[in-house]
Amino acid sequence: MQPQQPPQLSPTPLPSDYLDQIAPTPKVQVMNSKVVLALIGGGVLLLLILVFIIATSGGSKTAPLEHLALRLQILQKVSTLSHKNIKSSTLRTVNSNLKTSLINANRDITTPLEAAKVDLKKVDKKIIAIEDGTALTAALEEGRLNATFDRTYAKEMSYQLDRTTILMDSLLKATSSKSLKTFINSSSKDLESLQKQFADYSSANS
Repeated sequence: MQPQQPPQLSPTPLPSDYLDQIAPTPKVQVMNSKVVLALIGGGVLLLLILVFIIATSGGSKTAPLEHLALRLQILQKVSTLSHKNIKSSTLRTVNSNLKTSLINANRDITTPLEAAKVDLKKVDKKIIAIEDGTALTAALEEGRLNATFDRTYAKEMSYQLDRTTILMDSLLKATSSKSLKTFINSSSKDLESLQKQFADYSSANS
């Protein structure tokens, strides 16, 4: 008697999307949350600065340029007067470079100011009040009295230069003036580099 063979099972047909099912799932690149927050924060800050400038200038088209020109003058004055109070040789070197950059910037901005027919002697008093540097000089004096001038100066100048380069960036995107674009492209890189140096010093000595 022959042994009984087990019944042959027919192979189960594979689903049509079988290859898709076993294929490795591609990894989705997710942007770092810190980068996203930084981009959002930068955009919000830029928007707030523009809204503030417009609100305090009566909608003048030349107001942002006037803000920038006055701010550069104040920063040059402050960097010159503050140099004698800086004790760190590293910070003194950075500040010397800043003074040179600001002298050049204040010289070169006269061309776009003339092209825009802006006379800084006739700027709205509201703009002058905003860019008079009172808060900056008060903070630096407090740092001097508390024997923390170097740290205070580095922190304040980092902040001021950051605000200035953001304003430059907004002007560059909004203007059609060739002279203003040339000025910003030639000046902003130096100020951005100096801003980072002040920020690095502040972080290392905080």
